Amino acid sequence: MEMSTSLLLFLIFIAITLLITYWAARQSSGSAAFFTANRQITGWQNGLAVAGDYMSAASFLGIAGMIAFQGYDGFMYSVGFLVAYLTVLLIVAEPLRNAGKYTMADVLAYRLSPRPVRAMASFSTLTVSTFYMIAQMVGAGALVSLLLKDSGLNYQTAVIGVGVLMIIYVVFGGMLATTWVQIIKAVLLMGGTIFLSIFVLAHFDFSFGNFFNAIAHVTYHDKTGAEVTHNFLQPGLKFKPPYGALDLISLGMALLFGTAGLPHILVRFYTVPDAKTARVSVVWAMGIIGAFYILTTFLGFGAATIVGRDFISKNGGTNMSAPLLAETLGGEIFFAFISAIAFATILAVVAGLTISASTSFAHDFYTNVLHKGTERHPGEEVRIARITAFVVGGVSMGIAISLGPTANVAFLVGLAFAVAASANLPVIVLSLFWKRFNTRGAVIGLATGLIASIGLILISPSIMTIDPPTVAGAARHLIQAAPIFPLENPGLVSIPLGFLGAVIGTLLGREPKAEAKFAELVVRANTGIGAEKAGGH
Repeated sequence: MEMSTSLLLFLIFIAITLLITYWAARQSSGSAAFFTANRQITGWQNGLAVAGDYMSAASFLGIAGMIAFQGYDGFMYSVGFLVAYLTVLLIVAEPLRNAGKYTMADVLAYRLSPRPVRAMASFSTLTVSTFYMIAQMVGAGALVSLLLKDSGLNYQTAVIGVGVLMIIYVVFGGMLATTWVQIIKAVLLMGGTIFLSIFVLAHFDFSFGNFFNAIAHVTYHDKTGAEVTHNFLQPGLKFKPPYGALDLISLGMALLFGTAGLPHILVRFYTVPDAKTARVSVVWAMGIIGAFYILTTFLGFGAATIVGRDFISKNGGTNMSAPLLAETLGGEIFFAFISAIAFATILAVVAGLTISASTSFAHDFYTNVLHKGTERHPGEEVRIARITAFVVGGVSMGIAISLGPTANVAFLVGLAFAVAASANLPVIVLSLFWKRFNTRGAVIGLATGLIASIGLILISPSIMTIDPPTVAGAARHLIQAAPIFPLENPGLVSIPLGFLGAVIGTLLGREPKAEAKFAELVVRANTGIGAEKAGGH
């Protein structure tokens, strides 16, 4: 019963989003329409879309699961996501909207030599998008096949289904369709999370005293099979000595600085008509995202106290904490509703990643690096972006299917944030605020941040760990050896290295042309004079 209801809700959501894509495809044509929805998205709409892009399945299912299994330490993980938008609000949103056109590289190329910085920025964008996408696709296949297991849907079919839909949204609907898919997803996600939180409080007679008392006495069986009772309000279940505190700080830095460098978040600020609307949209996004991450506390602790770790472990594992909580409190229909929201969440995020990767490759690399900033034929840039979406979608599906549903890929999300924080953010900040910053500094900064993030992850516990014999197949770590770098997230080291590379590269020489255009960039970034305007339909 519940699975057929889940499938029905999945199909309703798909039908609605395909209708939106059809409507968006008929609305407009041209580069501005495809890449930026003609810059006519309003503040609240963009705020919801930004929130939709940001609140991934990793947030909805992963953080609820982390709190259910790791208690206070899982909650600290959600706090990092909650405050990460301050960097976006205070530093990048307004200057980016005023100084750029379609991508992050537009801001860098404003006063630096365009071809080398666009080539490196495009490579960095594709790296971040690919890592994030593979993690999302593997998670999507595993979750959708789990949620719809009684419908005969296996992992491969689920991955192909998600991949095909995301390609359709991007190729035919462009930024307008992708934005509205995000808006619908954000509304559904907030609605589901609010209802589930109310159900949790109702279970405890709306008494916070009863709720926190239950959290302080969570009972489950540990790895040895012994029954233990833990106070889930105390730290230490995940971040343990000797490196736990440093790992938490490193993760926090990656979230705080990485969010402001994520390509699929940055492109959202080009869809609004002006910088004022960009600021309004960040405030909307912060309100929605803040409320969401606070509510995940009720979901996670609710799952720990009402459903129980033992039951969740035997019925799909950590990621099923929120759906199983919904089933326990609201029955089969509510389980189906929450499952459909999880599906919508996955679809919307992969669509956002695909359009940011396609835009960067077509606009930065193909048009501006290979063809020196000119389209050889009308509509060529959009056509290349559509072809890129097919390629990105096909490659992601192929890798996700070859890795399989049990592959250990969770570290890829952390790596995407680390690359964004270590490579992208330093050059954006220095380009906007340091007059002497030059092309050499940008290229060396991007390369240093990229290499440091990937290199440190390769020798970290995410890749190098000696697994016990009970861990089998793709779930085992890639290198069966003791880790050389002790932290799971490299941000604590790679972010300073990214800044250091950019500063040293800049100090190696002067670029008078870049310094001369700094004042012009400052005026434009702060006032919007000369910024790209909204287009008509």
